[in-house]
Amino acid sequence: MPPKEPDKRAKPRRAIRRLVIWYRRNAAVTSLVDTATSAATTAGSMAGAAVSGAGSVAGAATSAAHTVLQPLVFDPLRRLQRGLGGPDEDAPINDADRLWVAVDGMGGDHAPGPILEGCLQAVERLPLRVRFVAETAPLQTAVAELGLRDQLDEAVAAGLIELVASGPSVGMHEEATVVRRKRDASINMAMDLVKQGKATAVYSAGNSGAVMASAIFRLGRLKGIDRPAIGALFPTKDPEQQVLVLDVGANMDCKPDWLLQFALLGNIYSRDVLQVARPRIGLVNIGEEECKGNELCLRTHQLLAAESRFLFAGNCEGRDILSGAFDVVVCDGFTGNVLLKFLESVGSVLLDVIKVELPRGRRGKVGSAFLINNLRRIKKRLDHAEHGGALLLGVDGVCVIGHGSSRALSVLSALRLAHSAANHRVMDNLHALSEASDAIACG
Repeated sequence: MPPKEPDKRAKPRRAIRRLVIWYRRNAAVTSLVDTATSAATTAGSMAGAAVSGAGSVAGAATSAAHTVLQPLVFDPLRRLQRGLGGPDEDAPINDADRLWVAVDGMGGDHAPGPILEGCLQAVERLPLRVRFVAETAPLQTAVAELGLRDQLDEAVAAGLIELVASGPSVGMHEEATVVRRKRDASINMAMDLVKQGKATAVYSAGNSGAVMASAIFRLGRLKGIDRPAIGALFPTKDPEQQVLVLDVGANMDCKPDWLLQFALLGNIYSRDVLQVARPRIGLVNIGEEECKGNELCLRTHQLLAAESRFLFAGNCEGRDILSGAFDVVVCDGFTGNVLLKFLESVGSVLLDVIKVELPRGRRGKVGSAFLINNLRRIKKRLDHAEHGGALLLGVDGVCVIGHGSSRALSVLSALRLAHSAANHRVMDNLHALSEASDAIACG
């Protein structure tokens, strides 16, 4: 009889063996910690002098165990900030490096409480000072409800936050043109601070139409730019790279010339702030071929392909936006807003699906226990709150528009984005673009 072939199933898979080894090692470390903690407690009951030494040993062992047991927590905020060339939040902040940012405290569905809470976190973690513009009565009520009084008083005393009283604010469902009537609304006063040079950037999570209207009326458009565009940073499969998509909601119907201007604005921002040496510009379309698309795409493709001031990488299909093959993607505001809102739902839906499917079967149940933190990090990479806001490009000032439902995390992320744009002096190059456009027009 021929010898029996070895049963391949009898030998556990390498991944399973590694999982078992990892678990046993961490179990041993956990046991050491428990032993050290118990010893410290016993020593403390026997002799007061021994408490300090034993406690130190237990604390050191606990710290070492946490280092081994706890997975490396991915902080998308810091990763995003490093990608934007921003400050290292672990380093001490030099007050001389702090930049003033104007914040519309009344903008957003939950304002002003969560907006102020995000600002308080920002001045602790970022080299910023905040001029917080809001109505006095609602602000004081929110401070009392959230228990922020002591923290706010400390920040004001340290010169990190300055409260600026405003008049009646612009509602989330009011017409954009109401900013002309409510001259002392918080969004108008925040824009004026930038116009007057008292702030380097402005942030608002309010009515996006009103924010755009106020920016145009108060700050003005850059020369050579017909329509400002809202640019949002989308994640890609590379955690170190983001793609700038514009327009995502400012202009529902666009002309080919406007999309060309969006490409010029996005090219400068990607180069100066995202530190991409030569950004690859793409045009959202239904196919890669230049003959595909509607009339807007066909005419825009011709303009982008003939432009020498940036690298046009061709049409970008929907599946390629997050591929990392493009650094800037342009489209009309209707298409861009659909993309933005769709992406906002992906993180939570993806995690919900994985939570249902992963624990199925014995191996799935074991593996899911070890993957929970990885799944949370995946969700954070796709969570719009981790990115905070979108840039309004094309106005004469750094302006960041937040989501209407923004809370403290989103505000912190948006202020980080505002600081990065202001810190890299992106407006200088945008002004140079305007001057060059005027020269071409005159020539």
